[in-house]
Amino acid sequence: MSVSTETLTGGYGAGLLDRERIIAKPGFNRWLVPPAALAIHLCIGMAYGFSVFWLPLTKSIGITAPVACPDMTLATALFTTSCDWRVSDLGWMYTLFFVLLGSSAAIWGGWLERAGPRKAGFVAACCWCGGIVLAAIGVIFHQLWLMWIGAGVIGGIGLGLGYISPVSTLIKWFPDRRGMATGMAIMGFGGGAMIGAPLANMLMNTFKSDTSVGVWQTFIVIAAIYFVFMMGGAFGYRIPPAGWRPEGWQPKVTGNAMITHGHVHLRDAHKTPQFWLIWAVLTLNVSAGIGVIGMASPMLQEIFAGSLIGVPELKFADLSKEQLAAVAAIAAGFTGLLSLFNIGGRFFWASLSDKIGRKNTYYVFFLLGILLYASAPWAAGIGSKVYFVAAFCVILSMYGGGFSTIPAYLADIFGTQFVGAIHGRLLTAWATAGIIGPVVVNYIREAQIAAGIPRAQVYDFTMYILAGMLALGLIANALVRPLSDKWFMSDDEVAALQAKTQASNAGPTGSFGIGKGGFDGKALAAWAVIGLPILWGVWITLQKTFVLFS
Repeated sequence: MSVSTETLTGGYGAGLLDRERIIAKPGFNRWLVPPAALAIHLCIGMAYGFSVFWLPLTKSIGITAPVACPDMTLATALFTTSCDWRVSDLGWMYTLFFVLLGSSAAIWGGWLERAGPRKAGFVAACCWCGGIVLAAIGVIFHQLWLMWIGAGVIGGIGLGLGYISPVSTLIKWFPDRRGMATGMAIMGFGGGAMIGAPLANMLMNTFKSDTSVGVWQTFIVIAAIYFVFMMGGAFGYRIPPAGWRPEGWQPKVTGNAMITHGHVHLRDAHKTPQFWLIWAVLTLNVSAGIGVIGMASPMLQEIFAGSLIGVPELKFADLSKEQLAAVAAIAAGFTGLLSLFNIGGRFFWASLSDKIGRKNTYYVFFLLGILLYASAPWAAGIGSKVYFVAAFCVILSMYGGGFSTIPAYLADIFGTQFVGAIHGRLLTAWATAGIIGPVVVNYIREAQIAAGIPRAQVYDFTMYILAGMLALGLIANALVRPLSDKWFMSDDEVAALQAKTQASNAGPTGSFGIGKGGFDGKALAAWAVIGLPILWGVWITLQKTFVLFS
C-alpha cells in the first residue's frame, strides 16, 4: 500500500489526516485503494471470530476447569472476581459489536463524508485496537464490564467507522464497476475471522500456562498487529479529484432505469420510501443469515451427531465425551467452510450485480434462500450431509453478498455524493438484525428442546421461520422503485458541495492521468501484503473442511 502523502497543488496546508491531503495526483494507481480497504476490513472482521475466546474465558480463574457460581446473575457476572464467566455472559459482547457497529455508522457517517476515509480509518484503528487492549485489562483484573466497554462499546464504534470508511471512496474510484469494488473491500470483513480465529488459537496455545489461559496476552498481540495493518490501510487511502473518471469510460446516459444520474442529499435520503424498503431488505436478509452463523457448529452436531464420525445410529445425547470432541472438531470445519463462502459471496455476488443489476441480485437471494431454508429440514431428515452443507454454504454466500451489494444498490438509487453516509444510516438494519436473528434461532431452539423435540429436529421450525423472513424481504425488494426528480439536488447544489474540496478547481472531467497502471509492481506488492494472510486463512480452513467430508 502506498503511504505517501502527495496531494494536489495547495493541499500541503492541510493536516496529515485531512481529506484535502489525500486527493490523488497524476500517476496514482486506483488499484492501490482496494488493498488499503481490505487491510482495515480484515482486521475488524475478527469480530465474527471472537467466539474463539469464549470457552477459554470461562476458565480464566479456574484455568483447567470453570469456577462456577450457580446463583450468579448477569449483573453479578459484570463485577465478580471470584467466579468464572459463562458463555452467555460473554456472548453479549457479540451483540454489542453489531449494535454499536450499526449505530456508530449511522451517527458518524455524515462526519466521514466531510473528514475523509483516512481520518475515519485512523479513528477506527484507535478504537478497535484500543478497545481490545482495554478488554485485555478487563481479563487481567477479571472485570467483565471493562471487557464490554473496551471491546464491545469502544471497539464496536471502531467497527462502524472502519466498515464504512472505504465504501464511498471505492465507489468513486470504480464508477464502472461499483459492485466489484465494494465487494473487494467488504469481503474482507467476512474473512477476518478466517485469519484471526486460527491466529488467536495459536497465540493462546503459546501463552497459556499454569496461571493463565493466554487470552489477555493474545488480545495485546493481535491489537498490535491489527493496529499496524489498519494504519497502513488508513494512510493508503486516496480520493479522486472532482470530475475524475476512468480513462475512456463514459457514464451511460440511458439504460438501467434503476441507476440514477442524480444525487440525493443525506438529509433527504431517509425521508424516501426507498430508503426504508432497502433497510427492510437488508434487515431480513441479514437476520436470516446471522442467526445461522451464531449456531452453525451446534446445529451440525445436533442434527447429524454420530453420522459425522461413522456411527449414524448414535444420537447427539448418546455420544461419549471423546465422540463429542471429534464431532465438535468436524463442526469447526463446517464453520470455517461457511466463513469461506461468506467471503467469496461478497465478491462474487457484488460483481454479478454489475451485470444483472442490484434489484435482480436480491431477487436471487430471496428466491433461492427461501428454497434452501425450506428444504434444509428435508435434507436433515434423510441424513444428506452433502446437500445440507452445500445449502448453507450457498446461504452464507448470499448473506455476505447482501452486505457487499447494498452500497452499490444505494448508489444506484441515491447517487454517489452521500452514499457513504447513507450506507452508514442503513447499517442500523445490521444492528437490528444482530438482535432479531440470534433471538429467533436461540429462543425457538430452547423452546423446542423444552417441549421434548429430539435434538435432530429442533431446527426444523426455525428454518421455516427464516424462509418466511426472506419472503417478506422479497416483497420489500419488489416495491423498490426509482426516485422521483423532486428528491435530487440541483447541479448548483452538487457543485457547491464539491467546491468545498481543493480538487474542485480542476474544472473539466477526465482521468487527469490518474487511475492508470493496473497491476503494476506497486499494486502487486500491496495486494501481496493482503493476499498472503488471506491465502493462509484459506489453507487452514480447507484443512479443517477436509475432515468434514473424509
